[in-house]
Amino acid sequence: MREMAERAENGRKNDPQRTQADILVVATKEFATHGLAGARVDAIAEKTRTSKRMIYYYFGSKEGLYLAVLEQSYRKIRSLEADLQLSNLEPEAALRTLIATTFDHDEANPDFVRLVSIENIHHAAHMLRSDAIRDLNVSVIETIAKILERGFEQGVFHRKADPIDLHMMISAFCFFRVSNRYTFGTIFRRDLSESETIDRHRGMIADAVVSYLKSCPSPD
Repeated sequence: MREMAERAENGRKNDPQRTQADILVVATKEFATHGLAGARVDAIAEKTRTSKRMIYYYFGSKEGLYLAVLEQSYRKIRSLEADLQLSNLEPEAALRTLIATTFDHDEANPDFVRLVSIENIHHAAHMLRSDAIRDLNVSVIETIAKILERGFEQGVFHRKADPIDLHMMISAFCFFRVSNRYTFGTIFRRDLSESETIDRHRGMIADAVVSYLKSCPSPD
């Protein structure tokens, strides 16, 4: 039945996986631009040469499509991190590589930043329903924990940091400079998209994190 529907409505060779992938690409832009409330499934259907009926068949509802977009967005960055093979690098190099990857991902994917901001407006109500997003984000914490453990054991890092705290520290800087680019840039008359600024900021967050880990914690 699915195959017949796709042939009839698309007028093209049936490829369910490609159709769903195309829908997610267009839906990502639609939700990032207009938010959950403002996004139109009709617009997504038109741009993908499908129909609302087909989109609802695959994703259940507008909210289901939005959640699928969120899951794919997180899956993308976690997949990038998994491909880095950080265990083959020395702890400091591994951490700097991870930070640079996060930085570059957020810089190149402003739609991801907008989507996360939108979901925060909704108090993560949709994300709460997703076991996939929780499971996906376990990996980055485990990765950071292993880097920190190796670095501490080798005497490279002197501070036993919480990997979630460190992930937040990295994410906060990388995320802010994209999410607040226009307001920050307008107030301080600074273009955060300039290549020199990007390079400086990429090095700045890496140096800040590494310096924090190499510093000795204050005695209680």
